[in-house]
Amino acid sequence: MHDGATAKQASTSRRGDAPQEPWTPRRRVLTSLPIFIMLLGLLVTVSNLSNIPWDNEPTGQTLESLSADTSVTFENPTGEPLPKRGDYEVEVREDDMTVTRASTGETESLHVVVRMPKGAEGTGGKIPGVVFMHGAGYGLAKDWFVDVGDDLASAGFATIAIDKPVWSTNDVTRDYPASADAYEQAAEYLRALPNVDGDRIGIYATSESTWISAFLLEKDPRIAFQILVSPMVHTPRHSLGFLAAQDFALVGANPGYQSIVRRVFSADLGAFGLTNFDIDTDLPRAYAIPTFVAYGSKDVMTAQVEGAERIFDRAHAAGNWDVTVRDYPVGNHVLRIGDEEDGDTKLADHFEDDMVDWAVGKTRGLTQTDVRVAGADIYQSIAVPQDLYGHRTLTFYMVILHVAAVTLLLAAGLLWLAALVRRLVYLRRHRRWRGSALGFLHGFGNVLAVLFLTTLAVLYLFGSGLAQVVMEIVSLVWGAAPASPDIVYWSWPVIQFVCTAVVWAWARVFARLIEVAQVRGYTRMKGRELMRHVREPIIATTRFARVLFWVTAAAMLCVLLVFAFWGMFIY
Repeated sequence: MHDGATAKQASTSRRGDAPQEPWTPRRRVLTSLPIFIMLLGLLVTVSNLSNIPWDNEPTGQTLESLSADTSVTFENPTGEPLPKRGDYEVEVREDDMTVTRASTGETESLHVVVRMPKGAEGTGGKIPGVVFMHGAGYGLAKDWFVDVGDDLASAGFATIAIDKPVWSTNDVTRDYPASADAYEQAAEYLRALPNVDGDRIGIYATSESTWISAFLLEKDPRIAFQILVSPMVHTPRHSLGFLAAQDFALVGANPGYQSIVRRVFSADLGAFGLTNFDIDTDLPRAYAIPTFVAYGSKDVMTAQVEGAERIFDRAHAAGNWDVTVRDYPVGNHVLRIGDEEDGDTKLADHFEDDMVDWAVGKTRGLTQTDVRVAGADIYQSIAVPQDLYGHRTLTFYMVILHVAAVTLLLAAGLLWLAALVRRLVYLRRHRRWRGSALGFLHGFGNVLAVLFLTTLAVLYLFGSGLAQVVMEIVSLVWGAAPASPDIVYWSWPVIQFVCTAVVWAWARVFARLIEVAQVRGYTRMKGRELMRHVREPIIATTRFARVLFWVTAAAMLCVLLVFAFWGMFIY
């Protein structure tokens, strides 16, 4: 009995006379608080370091229209009747052509749809032509440009539409110079037709293809005119950055969601060989020929004021003063009216007639008599972020962090799946749920499971909130009216609050580790004495449980750092 007491005293002495009773709630809170402040401080620092300044000024830019009448008129001293839309019956021919991607040697067979006016005769018996150029996505010749193809063909033009040339590329890796080669080949196809005037062939380009048209005009000086629908005048980084920032604001997204746009469009994709983001389409001949620019007042994707101003500026620098701009009320990005999700939408009123009349007059060399800017006043809500550029260090950090988070989450998920199997086996053997199936001590197992599921729930909430914003934007782009901004605004501060609560919960877990260590006297030990006693389990008695704890903790830290990267901890 005496020896046992002596041994107990010696043990207490070796452990630095540490207190043996658990901490009071007050002490636990006071210990958790500095840990919480340090964790939160780290996350706030990461959020602020990854933040990208963005100046939206000037806002509310306007280019005033000179007339509400969008009609296009010309002097016609000879009094010769000019072809109008619907004057000729249209004959449709189909064919195939093979295009080659010069940079790789890849070939692709494209379907071709040619529309010809029956019985039409132009100057010298030959008629002008138009090459259609696709916007974003994967367009097929038989499905796209049907109405405008019929419009122009019925007014005496030969038109050609081809499947969008994509080869092995995708939306991010499009080969714009090679696409320009393919459309030039389409122009040559028209030139080879016996009744087509090869020097009076123009292009009809929409959206993304207005980046390609700049390369085409550099390559083919015989292109005589161009019709540009919602042209993307600035670089893809600046154009798409503007698009996203404006649309996030229009749907009423919280500024926290809007800050995500800044980080995304500050990615240095060139570090991974993706150069389209900053491809230079500001080429000398891009606007050096007669140009008809059409916008829709409901277009939420195009920087119309700064775009029109740059077109005028670049055209004048190239010696071209023949630029006509029309803005059509209620028209969207592709000049359609209504919600395109409902299908069967029509083009904006008067656009087809105006576009055809302009092309007819230009191909006959007539002098235009109407005002050059007409229709609705052109409006732009925010400035194009032309100071935006790729941040290489931030990009590498983003990639490494997200890869680490995904890897650790997968590892943690597999470990928790294995833990569940162990738990079920324990239940089967012992016929009771209570008990230490994994070997966790001091309740760490249950707390860890709850925190793991809670953190995943916050991750899901974050993804759901962002998805809601994106869906609102998609509806807006398709022509629908913006929905109530309540959800897309208030979901952000809700997620912030829950994230902060998760950080506090993790601080309590680490404080609990300190408590157990201090109760056991480890905090007062030094050197070899600490090394002898620290082998005694604190978290769990099994290696599997300890690995599960630390892998889960690392995964959750990465998830919190991901939240921090996207600005969740900027209050």
